Amino acid sequence: MAGGTRSALTREAVLDAAAALVKRHGPDALTMRGLAAALGTAVTSIYWHVGGREALLDALVERTVAELGEIRPRGRTPEERVVGVARDLRRQLRGHPHLVALVHERGLTERMFLPAQRVLVWEAHAAGLRGARAAEFVRAVQFQVVGHVLVERNRERAPAQHPDEQELWSTETAGDDPALARALALPVDTERLFETAARALVRSLLAPTSPTRPSDSVL
Repeated sequence: MAGGTRSALTREAVLDAAAALVKRHGPDALTMRGLAAALGTAVTSIYWHVGGREALLDALVERTVAELGEIRPRGRTPEERVVGVARDLRRQLRGHPHLVALVHERGLTERMFLPAQRVLVWEAHAAGLRGARAAEFVRAVQFQVVGHVLVERNRERAPAQHPDEQELWSTETAGDDPALARALALPVDTERLFETAARALVRSLLAPTSPTRPSDSVL
């Protein structure tokens, strides 16, 4: 039966299992012996399909980069399409935190973001933005997404807060605004907050240039 398992094994199956291990436990938990056990095969079979551990990590990085490159704009207006790209990028980053960290550790972060940047460049040009304004547009959207994801992850991994937001916010601390105090005491709706911030940012960046706004500054 073991021989049948080895004969049915494919490179994609090995990468799927390796990605699952990294996703659950991080890159340090990925060993050839542990991967072989998860697949029910021999370590030599893993080597035959993907090479050694470094080659396996490189293959996982390549696949992660490729998945981020599959982001495609959808929507009828420039704002809808760009917000959709930002939403998809956030989903990918949040869905693969350990794999994204692995890409970063191997010095390929800029390459990872290049496909999404190219999509944003196309949308910027389609909206009439050129030069420094287009570059500002691309970077602002990217930084908004990455920054939001980092804050989300930090909040999720932080220890329980004492006092928490519900205890901290009162009518007095909210400047005599009880509705504000009640809202800030509630758990953060990160989905809604991201959508609000992304739409506001994109709408602002797509707005016609103000006569007093510098449009050709070097970023």
